[in-house]
Amino acid sequence: MSNISSITHFLLLPFADARELQLWHFWLFLSMSLAALMANGLIITSTICDQHLHTPRYFFLLNLSLLDLGCISTPDPKSMANSLWVTRAFSYTGWVAQLLVFLFVISAEYSLLTIMSYDHYVAICKPLHYGSLLGSRACVHMAAAAWGTGFLSALLHTANTFSLPLCGGNAVEQLFCEIPHILKLSCSHSYLREVGLLSLRFCLALGCFVFIVGCYVQIFMAVLRIPSEQGRHKAFSTCLPHLAVVSVFVPTAVFAYMKPPCISSPSLDPVVSVLYSVVPSAVNPLIYSLRNQELKDAVRKQMTACVSAAIRCLFSSSKGSQCR
Repeated sequence: MSNISSITHFLLLPFADARELQLWHFWLFLSMSLAALMANGLIITSTICDQHLHTPRYFFLLNLSLLDLGCISTPDPKSMANSLWVTRAFSYTGWVAQLLVFLFVISAEYSLLTIMSYDHYVAICKPLHYGSLLGSRACVHMAAAAWGTGFLSALLHTANTFSLPLCGGNAVEQLFCEIPHILKLSCSHSYLREVGLLSLRFCLALGCFVFIVGCYVQIFMAVLRIPSEQGRHKAFSTCLPHLAVVSVFVPTAVFAYMKPPCISSPSLDPVVSVLYSVVPSAVNPLIYSLRNQELKDAVRKQMTACVSAAIRCLFSSSKGSQCR
């Protein structure tokens, strides 16, 4: 019986056997990663630089974009490198680090989405109390709580998962690291500890989901009481991006971690994992900026400033002076 200490690396699931499909996977994920990094980076810089966006709503969106950067940067590089270099090996320490960071950003993002639903609830249902309930100090505390609970949850799950003895080999049927696939390699009933922790985590996530649903029930009831059609449209436009992100992120994440083993397969598991880990991070900037004129104006202003600075730098370089 092999123990966890004897495993020096894991073997990830290859995207495909055909070289053409492996390269297609590399270029597709590279394009999605670069687009997500650029889009989230623009939202971050625009939110920081534009004084009009220094509000609780955009403060939480700034934190969401930071987490999206971590989410898109954690699993994708190794998966792309494996497809490019035709290898499956992933070091043990690298696997532990990736799982820790991945669980951290996923858990923190879900907590932040819960907080953002409360922000929308207060903005629409209690607008006169918005400043007192969501002051700068309260926003910082809530964001810190989301990041802190995400880190503690990730640390607990990672430490418990890798304390299990493994005797099922080192081949993992997944493109990147996830707890359920590590549990399949466990050779003792001690894995039930992690199953218990996952069940507790599911109950907490269910509580957050019920809170989100409760907020939106109150929001929709309040919006339907707004007399003007323009007012209802503006309120719905504020909430729909967040609701769309939650609708993609939550069901796929729950399905990935709570699906019965009988329906798990090498072809289904990677698709589900990509849907909750890669797709939201790539489409969040598009969803939030599509119906948000303030954010679009700020991003456009930031892009214009960057292009102008690059042009000035180019002309200055051609004249032999330094760029500023």
